Amino acid sequence: MIDFYFHPSPNPMKVALLLAELEAPFTLVPVDIFKGDQHAPAFRKINPNGKVPAIVEDGVTLFDSHAILLYLADQHGKFVPTAGAARAATLSWLMFVGTGLSPFSGQAVHFLHYAPEVIPYARQRYLGEVERHYQVMDRQLASSPYLAGAAYTIADIALWGWASAAPYIFGEAGLAPFPHVARLVAEISARPAALRARQLREGLGLKTEVDAETRRALFGRLGGSPAQG
Repeated sequence: MIDFYFHPSPNPMKVALLLAELEAPFTLVPVDIFKGDQHAPAFRKINPNGKVPAIVEDGVTLFDSHAILLYLADQHGKFVPTAGAARAATLSWLMFVGTGLSPFSGQAVHFLHYAPEVIPYARQRYLGEVERHYQVMDRQLASSPYLAGAAYTIADIALWGWASAAPYIFGEAGLAPFPHVARLVAEISARPAALRARQLREGLGLKTEVDAETRRALFGRLGGSPAQG
């Protein structure tokens, strides 16, 4: 059985979607990052970096959303090719999302919504990079049903996590400037597994207010990115 350390934010939602797709049994362990649960000593033993998501299965601990996606997909033999060009493409796009779209999206959210002061350069820098990453993926998806080719993989699952929250970055326009990405995200969102993943957000009773306690928990004394990885 998997213990799934979860907060309903973009990176944990990637893992939630994969677990739902795999129909893998798990115990949900909510982590209230707005209250600072991620800094508790017990959780730091699971993820020294103090971020969600994380999983523990039969004494094996994993943290970082993309490490978890790859581990689970390989373990179950689903949603990731085993060799050759298809695996290479999947890993390339998985890491593109992991090292590009995800962190730039997190920083864009921070400077657009949480920074204590408006810093135009930071907003333009991170928003511009988020837009550029979506442009790259939109070009890829113009000629391919999925990021890595003909098959739905963990690269697409990784994209869905942040792309589902695109309106929080782009406003009402959302993914409209990126129609091929929007098409894929809509397709994934309509899958039964995506519905089950979204249902995990219900009834958790987690804090939503962004007050001084929340800011300390998420950003620390000097600020930073939301506590998710």
